[in-house]
Amino acid sequence: MHLRITAAATGPLQVISYLVACEDSGEALLIDPGGPSPELSAKLRREGGRLRWIVNTHGHADHIAGNDHWAAATGARIVIHWLDWEFFRTPSMQAAARAEGFSPLTRADVLVADGHLIPLGACQAQVLHTPGHTPGGICLAFPGHLFTGDTLFVGAAGRTDLPGASLTQLIASLEGKIMPLPDETRIWPGHDYGETPTSTLGEEKVNNPFLTDFF
Repeated sequence: MHLRITAAATGPLQVISYLVACEDSGEALLIDPGGPSPELSAKLRREGGRLRWIVNTHGHADHIAGNDHWAAATGARIVIHWLDWEFFRTPSMQAAARAEGFSPLTRADVLVADGHLIPLGACQAQVLHTPGHTPGGICLAFPGHLFTGDTLFVGAAGRTDLPGASLTQLIASLEGKIMPLPDETRIWPGHDYGETPTSTLGEEKVNNPFLTDFF
């Protein structure tokens, strides 16, 4: 299984969006579109790929802002955990998105849960439910690669002072879902907050206080 991974900062809050393509089939998925991206559009067009899925690691407005744009342009289906679909459709969270200058979450085509497999040509991604930053936060796992959204950053972890967040749940997610993965797993976070854009789980187990101080 061979993946092509292209990262680009998108939207006003510089979400790192990832275009992940299966080399064998050309099918691709887009993780956390913060908005349009000429770079990612050109990459998809140049390689003749087909965008099949738009995967939101969670429902915060900066991570879903580009959903409608990409879905309209490509016909891709929008994927989100069912708990975040329910949570971010509440009136208070819809109002919060508008107050931040974003359109709220209004569409989901596929609601997933822990363990759900997302097919991508000869490849597949596994959904890991990692609540803590949001109730339905997920990481997306391919062999050797983990797209962590706002669950885990290089040297840090997601905020737990926001509505629907829980430090207890976040620590449990890190311990139960992420720590058991192989040390060589490449970590691809939702924001470039660390000293490097990406890392490995082995490096984070040594340097990230959320993985060194709680376990």
